[in-house]
Amino acid sequence: MLRAIIVEDEPASRETLRNYIGKYCKQVQITGEAESVKTGLEAIKKHRPDLIFLDVEMPYGNAFDLLDQVEERNFETIFVTAYDHYAMKALNFSASYYILKPIDIDELVKAVETVAEKKETKEHALRTNILIDNIRIENKQLQKIILPLLDGFEVVTVKDILHCRANDNFTEFFFVNGSRQLICRTLKFYDELLSDLDFIRVHKSHLVNLQYIKRYKKGKGGQVILTNESAIDVSPARKNDLLQKFR
Repeated sequence: MLRAIIVEDEPASRETLRNYIGKYCKQVQITGEAESVKTGLEAIKKHRPDLIFLDVEMPYGNAFDLLDQVEERNFETIFVTAYDHYAMKALNFSASYYILKPIDIDELVKAVETVAEKKETKEHALRTNILIDNIRIENKQLQKIILPLLDGFEVVTVKDILHCRANDNFTEFFFVNGSRQLICRTLKFYDELLSDLDFIRVHKSHLVNLQYIKRYKKGKGGQVILTNESAIDVSPARKNDLLQKFR
């Protein structure tokens, strides 16, 4: 049984989530509720939960502020959020579990089952630490990202990613040190995730870290030459977007 608390500022949302959990997530016992960062911290200290359902946006702070103030994060977190570009990117970078408002029961059940399966691991602390550290870091290329593998995950720093290549429903990551890794996500996912961190989609199959473009060769679309001398085709439709980055 997972002992859980709900931290959500809207009473109606707390009630809905409580009812859904009671009906569809029998492995979860709600032991406490809170409506703000302050009362959330108090509830964590009092109830010592295995799991927290945590609203991202709250009065006088947010979920990240709350987690930053917790000394020992010995719990899993399922974030509950309305769509927010900044929050979604932060959560996806750290491979955190989240469900969107309005809550979809299937997504709730899936998130809880995933947490229950990994209850005995220490992954939750790693994910949360990466999430908090990334939010503190001003140089976005120094942020870390968790990459899901078939047999686990790998943590890498963004600046160590040279470029990415589509491989059906997978993405092949190429790193500055010459290594590569096949990741269980599409290139479209990483295009959206890394677009604000100096990465650009130069081709339907290629995503490139702008920091490592050494030169551009003219052509219908042209090519970019990376610092490791790799040549990557640029599609004609994406040529202007690339050149704009250097004007």
